[in-house]
Amino acid sequence: MTKIHKKSVVREYAEAIVIALILALFIRSFIVQAFKIPSGSMIPTLLIGDHLLVNKFIYGIKNPFTGATWISIGEPNRRDIIVFKYPENPKQDFIKRVIGVAGDRIEIIDKKVYVNGEILEVDNAVYRDKRIFPGNVTPRDNLGPIVVPENSLFVMGDNRDNSHDSRFWKFVDLKAIKGKAFILYWSWNREDFAVRWNRLGDLIH
Repeated sequence: MTKIHKKSVVREYAEAIVIALILALFIRSFIVQAFKIPSGSMIPTLLIGDHLLVNKFIYGIKNPFTGATWISIGEPNRRDIIVFKYPENPKQDFIKRVIGVAGDRIEIIDKKVYVNGEILEVDNAVYRDKRIFPGNVTPRDNLGPIVVPENSLFVMGDNRDNSHDSRFWKFVDLKAIKGKAFILYWSWNREDFAVRWNRLGDLIH
C-alpha cells in the first residue's frame, strides 16, 4: 500500500515564499525595476515624487553584477530617458536623457545643444535661468566641442539649468545603464501631501 506524505503547512508556505522571492529577483534583475525620482533635474518630464518603471531588457540581457551584455538587443538612442549608475558614485542611480551616442560631436553654445553640427531639439527641455555663463566659468551653458567615445553616452537633464549631468562629469559607460524609463505608476506631491492622479499611467518620452 502506497503512503501519501502530505507536506506540512509551514513547508508549503516556505516553498511558496522562496519561489516568489526568486521570481521577484529575476524580474528585478532582468525585466523591470521600479525607481523613484528624488530631484528636479528632469522637470517638467519627471517630477520629484514620481515613481516609474524601467525596462531592463530593451537594450539586452546583462550580467546584473558587472553590467556586461550577455545578449545584445539594441543600444540607447538620442532622446531616450535612461537610468544608470552615477559614474562618480556607482551605488547611486541617476536618470537623464540621452543627447549623444558613440562618435557624436557635442557642442553647447549659449545653451543651444549641437550634435554633429545641428541643433538637437528636445520638446521638454527647459531653461529657467536667463543668465549665460562662459565655458571657462562653468560648462553649463558653453561646452566643447567634445566627441563621445566608444561604448559611451552623453546625457543631460531636461531641466537644463539645474541638472548635474555629462556637461560636468562627461560620459556614461554602456555597462552602467540599467534600462529605459517607460511608464509612471505612482506620483506623490510631498509639498501638497497629495497624489498626482493625472500622471498615473503616463508613458515617459
